Amino acid sequence: MGKSTLFNRLSRSRDSLVDDQPGITRDRLYASIIWGGTSLTIIDTGGFEAPDQEPLVNQVRAQVEKAIDEAPRIIFMVDGLQGIMPGDEDIVQILRRSGKRVFLAVNKIDGPEHEHLAFDFYRLGMANVYPLSAAHGYGLKTLMEDIVHELPQLEHEREDSDQIRVAILGRPNVGKSSLINRILGFDRLLVNELPGTTRDSVDNLFNWHGKEYLLIDTAGIRRKARVKEKIEKFSMIKAIKSLDRCHVAVILLDASEGIADQDARICGYAFERGRGIILAVNKWDLLKKAPGKKKALDVAFERQLKFVAFAPRINLSALTGERVKKLFDKIDIVNQQFCQRISTGAVNRALEEMTKTNPPVQKGRGRLKLFYATQTRIKPPTFIVFVNRPEWVHFSYERFMINRLRESFNLNFTPIRLIFKKR
Repeated sequence: MGKSTLFNRLSRSRDSLVDDQPGITRDRLYASIIWGGTSLTIIDTGGFEAPDQEPLVNQVRAQVEKAIDEAPRIIFMVDGLQGIMPGDEDIVQILRRSGKRVFLAVNKIDGPEHEHLAFDFYRLGMANVYPLSAAHGYGLKTLMEDIVHELPQLEHEREDSDQIRVAILGRPNVGKSSLINRILGFDRLLVNELPGTTRDSVDNLFNWHGKEYLLIDTAGIRRKARVKEKIEKFSMIKAIKSLDRCHVAVILLDASEGIADQDARICGYAFERGRGIILAVNKWDLLKKAPGKKKALDVAFERQLKFVAFAPRINLSALTGERVKKLFDKIDIVNQQFCQRISTGAVNRALEEMTKTNPPVQKGRGRLKLFYATQTRIKPPTFIVFVNRPEWVHFSYERFMINRLRESFNLNFTPIRLIFKKR
């Protein structure tokens, strides 16, 4: 129909999956935009289908109804090429009963020569009909100017510099949406025991103890070989790209299944992008009376996730709520270290102490010399170290330096990056 295409055009992004296959958008998607000085939050929804025996269809319908309740303005999009379809009049009646202002957008009208295709839709009894091309932008300005009319103007845009962005990632059906629902306290997201229910990355604002968090629920990340549908590939890409927007990645693991190779790959994605990482072991309630499985899980952590040994671990249950709120204690400490700045003087005193304790190995007649270091970035803490021969820095000595920086500046829960440059 084009709802997700319109959402992407308005948000100037690719935050919603777009494909020829109908029924792709399942959860509500939110985006903040500014149009003509007016700040808006737009919501993309799944298709408004009639009640069905299929549970997932009924959940999608419930999500659409929640979006109608939240929104003061509603765009009802129809297909100009197909004409009035069975069910369009029923949807109009539902929208009328909501008491909200509804704008009928007739999509796939690419120019003035096609506007006659919109005339038939006046039979639905809507006050204004807007010919529109979501793909090309034709008619969008007129529609949006009427939507924002009489809405309050934006005085100034607030900078969410203190907002902590958290992505929830994991294999399909590990409980990501259930965890967010437990945190939010209501069914903001679709939850279904079928794997692959969440296909888009969905943003959720949440306040806890005076702090604002943006929780990003993502599609389950499958092994590439098992990603058969084109849309599943898009979902995997979007889940990985959500790491570029977050500060902290909560990698959700299934206690009942142990650590899979794919769990290590997901941790690798987050590690490569320098994100703060928390290892959250879900379904912990199933292991409480199984000491053998607990021990096997500890061994799997040591063997398969050793490369993210800095990441704190928390055992929780999205089903019972056990220790879910404690997750935010971990998020706060990881984010604090992730954003920590250290003075150049302190860094160089630590560097001097390192070279005294463990001098670099001599290379033939030469020796690696570390002259000077300074922190250049946060998120994660990144340091440039000026040396005489960058190619002589062995990975084991780099690991030694990172460990000493952790000890010296209490950075034990964040990734650290070192960049070696020739002076």
